Amino acid sequence: MRFITSALVALTIGLMTPIAAQAQKLSLNEISSYLNGISTAKGEFTQINDDGSISTGTIYIKRPGRVRFEYNPPESALVVAGSNTVVIYDKKSNQPAETYPLSKTPLSIILDRSVNLGRAQMVTGHTYDGTATIVTAQDPAHPEYGNIRLKFTGNPVELRQWVIRDGNGTTTTVVLGDLQKGVNMPNSLFDVGSPGSAPRQ
Repeated sequence: MRFITSALVALTIGLMTPIAAQAQKLSLNEISSYLNGISTAKGEFTQINDDGSISTGTIYIKRPGRVRFEYNPPESALVVAGSNTVVIYDKKSNQPAETYPLSKTPLSIILDRSVNLGRAQMVTGHTYDGTATIVTAQDPAHPEYGNIRLKFTGNPVELRQWVIRDGNGTTTTVVLGDLQKGVNMPNSLFDVGSPGSAPRQ
């Protein structure tokens, strides 16, 4: 599960007055609209794992319900979510791929067909740190699945980082580079039946 829990760009904290900070804090409606406006996106990422190790790679997002993490060497893992399933595939291992229901990972919150952060008990934190709006969200029906902490900058709204804390308490941070939106992506990228066969784009 450590590869599923990821986050986006480390941001410098600025010194701002409370009034200015409040004026730049993004609302939950703004953030929900931004996420719902993403159909496809591609970008580079840096992942900081719970044990302190660091990985890099390329992320592909195709909403709803699909994401692919391709890791750069020497990392050999590939993580693909599609068909309501997450598959962790190790290209160098002879072991079977690990599979999990997407609905049991906090990442499903932002991959949902219709993101609504205003749902009761979904958002447990909504703050502004002087640079970014930070939202912590969970599945209201299953808080035991963990949570996701998202960082957004504004003007225009951009997702910069997420930190996933899974149900076992493992934390993974993924820092994103600039996301290219509206990129054409074949559905084969998200084929969980044979995740290792789709070529790098």
